[in-house]
Amino acid sequence: MTELPHSRYVSLTTFRRTGVAVPTPVWAAPDGADLVVWTRADSGKVKRLRHTSRVTVAPCDVRGSTHGEPVEAQARLLPPEEWAAALRPLARRYGWQWWITYGAGRLVGLVRRRERRAMIRISPA
Repeated sequence: MTELPHSRYVSLTTFRRTGVAVPTPVWAAPDGADLVVWTRADSGKVKRLRHTSRVTVAPCDVRGSTHGEPVEAQARLLPPEEWAAALRPLARRYGWQWWITYGAGRLVGLVRRRERRAMIRISPA
């Protein structure tokens, strides 16, 4: 089994129904052998994950320029009851930046009265 990359940013590549790859740089935190990712619930990557769990991940910079070979993986959207455990690795990894970003997202969700976040768990294929 290949290990998933543990860089500050990873390029998460999801796939359209046509098979076209769509890479996106994201924050990802290691959680055992997996990675956890937090994103907007209405993002394209979430929509693409609803029809296929196949993804690739590669270490990258903030702009998405990869610094290594992509690794095949499987991703799944986490139900809200699993979020608490998935949030801890992100908070540890990104510290104050995490709390500002996450807090702002929560505040917007409360004001708009709808959940705007999604948690993704990525496991080695």
